[in-house]
Parts: sequence; structure tokens; C-alpha cells
Amino acid sequence: MSETIKQEDQAPVQLPVSIEQDIAVDSTPADTVHTDVKAGEAGQGSKKRSNRGQTCRERREFATNKRRARQQEDHERESTPREKSENSEPRKPKRRVALLLGFCGTEFQGMQVNPNARTIEGDLFTALCEAGAVSADNATNQQKVQLQRAARTDKGVHAAGQVVSLKMIVEDPDIVEKVNAQLPDQIRVWGFVRVVQSFNAKTMCDSRVYEYLLPTYVLMEPSESNLLLAQTVPFEERQIPETKAEDMKAKREYRVSAEKLQFVRDAFAKYKGTHDFRNFTVTRGCTETNSKRHMHWFNVSDPMIIDGSEWLSLKVKGQSFMLHQIRKMVGLVILMTRSGAPLELMDALFEKESRVNVPKAPSLGLLLESPVFDGYNSRADKQVQGLTNPVTFEPYQKTMDEFKQRFIYDAIIRTEMTESIFDGWVNSAEVFPEQYTYINKEGVIPESAIVVPGSGRRFPFKSAAGNQAAESSEDELDSKDN
Repeated sequence: MSETIKQEDQAPVQLPVSIEQDIAVDSTPADTVHTDVKAGEAGQGSKKRSNRGQTCRERREFATNKRRARQQEDHERESTPREKSENSEPRKPKRRVALLLGFCGTEFQGMQVNPNARTIEGDLFTALCEAGAVSADNATNQQKVQLQRAARTDKGVHAAGQVVSLKMIVEDPDIVEKVNAQLPDQIRVWGFVRVVQSFNAKTMCDSRVYEYLLPTYVLMEPSESNLLLAQTVPFEERQIPETKAEDMKAKREYRVSAEKLQFVRDAFAKYKGTHDFRNFTVTRGCTETNSKRHMHWFNVSDPMIIDGSEWLSLKVKGQSFMLHQIRKMVGLVILMTRSGAPLELMDALFEKESRVNVPKAPSLGLLLESPVFDGYNSRADKQVQGLTNPVTFEPYQKTMDEFKQRFIYDAIIRTEMTESIFDGWVNSAEVFPEQYTYINKEGVIPESAIVVPGSGRRFPFKSAAGNQAAESSEDELDSKDN
């Protein structure tokens, strides 16, 4: 289900009507200058001519010929044997594929490869190289095989279904098993699908489906002891308290009322449609021109009892998401429910030109369920002879469900039961209420709640347990996340 955009996901790009049209698209700007060296002018330097006088047809022909020549060169380079040294391995043909996988992100620093950090892409690319799916010549850089992910996930975020596109050596019928043998149990490759050369997992993804598991005790009324602490202890001296065992037991036994559950459903339903989500992502790089996103739906399940605690499953399908967007969408509804804020506050946040600090819920409960490629699938079987298989997880659904239960759901529940992640997050919001003064029963956004870009972190939270900094959603800090 992330959220950690750089802009997390871009708006989807539809597959061209035909491969011929894909080649013939005129991507040469009207003011591009081409070099034309005539005989006898070599010693005088190159003369340049503008294509402004060319017709649209001439520019299309130029782009078509150039792209065909480049594709022919690539084909010849891949199919023609090279002169090899004694230590060079035989050159094997590569095919563009959509690689389908899932993972538990608990021990990883996110999906995207990052120097000096353990990431999903890092482990995956290493396994592909060791299994022979990527040649030794291309093993130094994943860009050489044009690896691209359908969705970016943050540190600790999981994925039952994720798609990666790349050029891969697939002649070995056991290549999937060999790749999995090189991967840790927390990462599994389900299979792959041959796709057209223009396929890009990120740009051809129509939408993404995320799930968020939420313990219902976070919807309880605010803690009186936390409120008293915030009112009586100076800001610099406050620490986030650790909940006593008997109090934590009572929270686990909490059951949400029908009235409160309906409010939660109504709140998440307000995200449906197209809205300006600039308040639900980082400050840096976000403007009114790139912060609108379309949500197809946002559903809330009936309560589920798991190991004595009550949980809700939140599922959202959106065209694309920005960095931390889903976690902030969830965090806002949690604090609105606890404080009794009206639903109209959400409308104000969509319309607010100034930025406010929206709470970012823990990454623990978030998982990517699957990217969706309906646009590509509806065209691929009509366009490319022999590449009729759709990019879908349906053939692997049973195996995926078993993996999701064992490595994702169980990990989320176990971590929450032992570390009380959500309880610590709620306590931090209550002990330092200055960060969310606009989440109130009146639904009024005061001037003091406006975030000034570049002002830096204003809330250096400390927890009583281990004196560790507590997680906040301060936008300026988030903007430095990778």
C-alpha cells in the first residue's frame, strides 16, 4: 500500500494505439536545430539549419527514421556476437518484461535503491545478477537494464503486489526459481510477463491499490493524562509517556461504536474524486500545478478481531499518490475522530492555499496491494502478436494471499502487539498539541497553524522510553527523505 514525491507516482501514460505509432511520434521540438555539414565546409565548421521551415510530415519522418535507426542499432548490437576475451561470458538476448513480486518491508529502507542502505531494489537486482537474469556486463548498474518500479514505497512499507519493468535474460525456464533462491524469504518473485519494448512500469500504470491496517483503539477519546501533561509542563520539558501495561490492555479491548465507525467511513469517503492534496505531502517540489490527484474510492472494512485487538482494513485506489500522501490521509482522520472535528475541515484543507502540518500515520500499517495496468492490458493483445498475456497478479493470487498473511499481516500485528507503535504515535500528537491546532471541534484553521516553508522543524519530540526522537510529520524534515 505509499506512500515514501519525490513525487511518488506520476500520472499514468496510456500505451500508444500501435507500435508503429509509438515509433512515429514526433518528439522533436519545433525549435530543435539539426546539424547539416556540406561538402567543402568541413574546414570551416558545421553550418546549422533550423527545422522551423519543415512541415509536420517532414518532422515526423525525421523522427521516425531516427528512431528506427536507433532501434535497428540496438537490435544488431544485442543479436550480433561480440569479440570476447577468454573470461567474457557468452552474450544472451534480453527481453523486456514486467516482473511481478511482493515483499515485507520491515527490514528495508524503502523500495528505491539507495547507496549505503538496504533496499528492496538493491536485494532484487543482486539476486537477478546472481541468478543469471542480468549479465555480468550489466551487473554494475541497474539503469543498464532500464529497471523501473510501478510504485515507490517508503521505509517499512510492504507490498503484496509490485511490478518492476526491465530487460531481462529469460531463456532459462527455471529463472524465477533461481532468482527466488537468491532472495531472502521476505521478498518473493511471483513471475514475469513479456511486454512491448515501450513498456514502462511507472508511466503505464493506470492506478494503484493500497491497504492500511489500523487498530481501532487509536479512535478512542483523548487521554486526560496526556492533555494535563500538555497543559502543565513547559514545551521544552515534555516527554512522550510510555503507556502502562494495564492501560494498554484496556486499549486492546476497545471496540469502536457504530456511530464512530460511520464518521470514519464518511471522512475517508470525502477523499474520493479529484482534490488538491498539497497539504498531504512534503513541501519541497509541491505546487498547485502538480498536487492534484484523483482517488477512485476509499473503503473501510467491518471491524476484525485479531489476537484480541480490533482492527480496520482501509483500502484506497488512486490514479497516483504523492510522498506520504496515504499516511497523512489516514493520520488526519484519526485525529479528527479523536478530537470531534467536523468533516468540513477536510474541505478547507483541500482549498487552503497556505500549508498546514497534516499528521502522518505510522508506516507500519501500510502496504501496496497491487498496481493496475488495465489500459495496457486492453491494448496489448490487439497490438503485438505473441505478447497477449496481461500484466496481472491473478495467476498468483493464492500464493500472494499466503505470503501476505505470513509475512505482512502477521508482521504488522506482531510488531504492534510488542512495540505499541500506534499508541506511541497517538501519545506524541496529544503531548504536543501545538503542531495540530487546526484539528479542533470548530474546524477553524488559525494563523498559528500555517507552516512557513524553510522554517525547519519546530517540534523536537522526545519519548520517555530510551529518549528517542518520536516520529512527526513536520514537512520540512520529510522533504529530505529519499
